[in-house]
Amino acid sequence: MAVEFCRIDDRLIHGQVVTTWLNVKQIEQVIIVDDKVAKDKIQSNVLKMSVPRNVKLHIFSTEKFLKIVPHNPVTRRTMLLFASPFTVEKIVDSGYQIPKLNIGGIRGNDERKQYTKAVFLTDEEKKALEKLLDLGVDIEIQMVPTDGAVKLSEVLQK
Repeated sequence: MAVEFCRIDDRLIHGQVVTTWLNVKQIEQVIIVDDKVAKDKIQSNVLKMSVPRNVKLHIFSTEKFLKIVPHNPVTRRTMLLFASPFTVEKIVDSGYQIPKLNIGGIRGNDERKQYTKAVFLTDEEKKALEKLLDLGVDIEIQMVPTDGAVKLSEVLQK
């Protein structure tokens, strides 16, 4: 499997992803798994225009991702990108293995509690991530490669 990097970032494609992670990880393909974005043609087109020309971008609903990927192995150096912990939870519950997960940013709102400068979680999002930790997924918070990675388990204990 050529999935090099799995990341939750509610902004999906933006400067940090394009200018740092794609280069550091030598990513050739990004697969966004998100039900809302997969239905939104305008947002999908904007995201496609946001990646460098040498990087392929695919946008799948959770269901489509789980139907396609088992029968079409990933061969390019790939980043899986998610906007929400719930999507990761769904695909892991369906049998897809994600050994390591990066959280880049989940922005705050009135329902979310702040855990780091860039990660805010509802109780339900926290439970979904705790479940992934219990299933053996190694989860780190790291906005950009030059930041030190922090284990999510340590952040949640504070």
